[in-house]
Amino acid sequence: MDPGPKSTTGRRRWTAVAAVFALPLSMLATGTPAAHAAAVQCSVDYKTNDWGSGFTADLTVTNRGTDTVDGWTLTYAYTGSQKLANGWNGTWSQSGRTVTVKNASYNGTLAAGAAVSTGAQFTYSGTNTAPTSFAVNGTTCTGAHQPPVTVLTSPSPGAVYTQGDAVPLAATAAAADDATIAKVEFYDDTTLLGTDTSAPYALPVSGLTVGSHSLLAKAYDSLGASATSTPVGVTVASGPAVVASPSRFGVQQGGSGTFAVKLSTRPAANVTVGVTRTDGNTGLSVTGGSALTFTPSDWNTEQTVTVTADSSGTGSATFTASATGHTKATVTVTELPASKAYDARFLDLYGRITDPANGYFSPEGIPYHSVETLIVEAPDQGHETTSEAYSYLLWLQAMYGKVTGDWSKFNGAWAVMEKYMIPTHADQPTNSFYNASKPATYAPELDTPNEYPAKLDTSVPVGADPIAGELKSAYGTDDVYGMHWIQDVDNVYGYGNEPGKCEAGPTATGPSYINTFQRGAQESVWETVPQPTCDAFEYGGRNGYLDLFTGDSSYARQWKYTDAPDADARAVQAAYWADVWAKAQGKGGDVSATVAKAAKMGDYLRYAMYDKYFKKIGNCTSPSCPAGTGKDASHYLLSWYYAWGGATDTSAGWAWRIGSSHVHGGYQNPLAAYALSSYADLKPKSATGATDWGKSLQRQLEFYQWLQSSEGGIAGGATNSWQGRYASPPAGTSAFYGMYYDWQPVYHDPPSNQWFGFQAWSMERVAEYYQQTGNATAKAILDKWVKWALSKTTINPDGTYRIPSTLQWSGQPDTWNASSPGTNSGLHVTVADYTDDVGVAAAYAKTLTYYAARSGDPAAKSTAKALLDGMWEHDRDGLGIAVPETRTDYGRFGESVYVPSGWTGTMPNGDAIDSSSTFASLRSFYRSDPNWSKIEAYLTGGAAPVFTYHRFWAQADIALAMGSYAELLE
Repeated sequence: MDPGPKSTTGRRRWTAVAAVFALPLSMLATGTPAAHAAAVQCSVDYKTNDWGSGFTADLTVTNRGTDTVDGWTLTYAYTGSQKLANGWNGTWSQSGRTVTVKNASYNGTLAAGAAVSTGAQFTYSGTNTAPTSFAVNGTTCTGAHQPPVTVLTSPSPGAVYTQGDAVPLAATAAAADDATIAKVEFYDDTTLLGTDTSAPYALPVSGLTVGSHSLLAKAYDSLGASATSTPVGVTVASGPAVVASPSRFGVQQGGSGTFAVKLSTRPAANVTVGVTRTDGNTGLSVTGGSALTFTPSDWNTEQTVTVTADSSGTGSATFTASATGHTKATVTVTELPASKAYDARFLDLYGRITDPANGYFSPEGIPYHSVETLIVEAPDQGHETTSEAYSYLLWLQAMYGKVTGDWSKFNGAWAVMEKYMIPTHADQPTNSFYNASKPATYAPELDTPNEYPAKLDTSVPVGADPIAGELKSAYGTDDVYGMHWIQDVDNVYGYGNEPGKCEAGPTATGPSYINTFQRGAQESVWETVPQPTCDAFEYGGRNGYLDLFTGDSSYARQWKYTDAPDADARAVQAAYWADVWAKAQGKGGDVSATVAKAAKMGDYLRYAMYDKYFKKIGNCTSPSCPAGTGKDASHYLLSWYYAWGGATDTSAGWAWRIGSSHVHGGYQNPLAAYALSSYADLKPKSATGATDWGKSLQRQLEFYQWLQSSEGGIAGGATNSWQGRYASPPAGTSAFYGMYYDWQPVYHDPPSNQWFGFQAWSMERVAEYYQQTGNATAKAILDKWVKWALSKTTINPDGTYRIPSTLQWSGQPDTWNASSPGTNSGLHVTVADYTDDVGVAAAYAKTLTYYAARSGDPAAKSTAKALLDGMWEHDRDGLGIAVPETRTDYGRFGESVYVPSGWTGTMPNGDAIDSSSTFASLRSFYRSDPNWSKIEAYLTGGAAPVFTYHRFWAQADIALAMGSYAELLE
């Protein structure tokens, strides 16, 4: 293999690493319009949220025919006094009792099997009877067959069993529409344990291994429909154990709380369990249940221990329940000020998230993207994880330290992240060959996946890397200290990673780095070909996966990683708060070593400030535009990624690094920039790190001003490389320091700035910065944004809520003039539809909380409280807080994935990669997922599947929102 310049294939980073991590959920399947209208076959699902004098109606229209519906009009009638107030996701009108909904401009095409959701708000008096008949384009719709309902009634959530004892699985199941239950299957995560075909449905299982297990039941009816239960987490212990639940909770001053105790297995004789405080806050004491006796007949019956708090203390204590011959159980109780009800909520959610039996973490302590395995967003399987999840874990543990005074969990979270998500020296072995004067070889980004591979072009000038030398001088290493963005935690794909060992294979244990996106802005998650970060040509084709992405005459085995800057910045943000809160407790020394590591991460994060090929910033409209000579290649913003890689062969002699030319408003983090430039404990060690972050802080605030629409929403972003290949933008495109406005920077399927979550995430960071400093520019941005967001928020009388979901943009900002900013009178945002998404609502509530704490705005304060109270009262379940989601985008499971004609290869499990590949065919592991039948039913014309997901980032953000409200407003 030639080790020279032609072996540098891969010295580029994909254009659309979908590090959004929580994409909008209302994407429609696409199809080709029929030549003429055929008879419509349809069904309509109708749901309401009723508070006595009004209600919201959510309707899902499904095309159950074989032809595409090109334009739809839904009609139905009420029998009472219901009056339309407003509607969304369509044009709503009412004449008498008849309601008509016409499609919006963006959702008029319904492919066969596809569905669309629409909704409205009504007032009424008297009764609110649901309509019984619906028509689409004048044709009456048939009712949709409803799937069965199944509930796992045993075991109880959090139960502990002794290895070898039978775990009693039991479920109830009920069929709809005159169907009957055919069978019930029982699963341990995705492993089928057994089946029962007659009621009562039960299965005793004795072979579960020691550790945590996520159990569920799946019922099938006689018409072929199926549905799964909510997962139940249990723990199997290696021997007899005392079981205590919950493992963590809070008690307010002067109050009491309880936990339950039982045994994991039947004893031969009576067992006495003693419960005592073994360390911590002496203001907490056992006032009931200090000695509990369990007999061979009542060993599994819970008995109660009462813990009482005094009237003045705060802090945590550990209570230990122990018995001879049994593994002890510990419970952490935290005494809170009498006023801190929201801190008690934080501890409740924290306990659910961190309970090993609930399934949020791998055996290594790595947070999964979600408890559920069947989920496709930016991660394409739920037990993958992202650098985002790690950063939320750090923030969650920082808040836990603030509430309890225990900083070991925060330090431990950083250690897990450093061990598993920051590549070790063995994972990036050839950085010493990196030449900062020639960082990478240019390859253009192309518009669609079918235009790839993209050829490398050594004739295009690239700039010099001005920070590599000072980073090596500061830290004594050529290695990069940043998180890779995605990880296959359970090694589902089978590439396998062990430090220093490429592609260890399907039998490797523990987490494995992977890559996905690499083929242009139009490549959605549904069109990706997953590939390893270290390509040793063990899997894929003749050249591994490399020749799917770049075109060259020869290929070298190589490693490559990509950093998602918003996650690393969030890790710095979490470290800032940990330091502030720990110092307030007089415990700054507890976190100082970890905070220093965050400063180091922030130093390397400056690679995200640079043009992809270190070209000069501004007016770069051809690949021949000037190369940068230093800091003139920095836009001082947080771009979509930075990446680095090199040869696996230490004798090959090359490595590369790139930044990104694409900058998204949703990725900026002024709080992190402030901390890295002005906060002593987080100032980087490098010669110019703190100065660069000071410039970044100012530039980020200007960026927000430039992107703020006339209404107040923050538009997309800018690029220094139009179309990812330094093309010329359309005439009249406005600019920010010579970078061109792009309403959908980075990726287009779906458009990257249509999700309101980006607004909430980004403005929350501005609000934190404002709350800490009182900065006038931050306040002005927030004043306008909060007013707009509140005007689009509905708090219903029963406490439920609706917040923006999908945004639409028109116009563009004025070209930036720092001395005289424009008014952006031509830049506009509208809200296309609304949601009750709990993760986004939590981030939004945090934004309002920090803003209200500094500004005193009463509407922001009351709305933050209403959002938190609404989800707490209406959306709690055994695993956390979540709401059902209809996933119409799952029609894309069967979508083709572009592979060039004649290219063939295999995945580690033998799945073929060729020109006939689809998303599902490259991921055959999904066919053994207990929820796969939902997808099969949808792909063959059934209703769009409904899932209730417990995403780690969302659960953490909800808990953090409760803690933030307690700290600042309670």
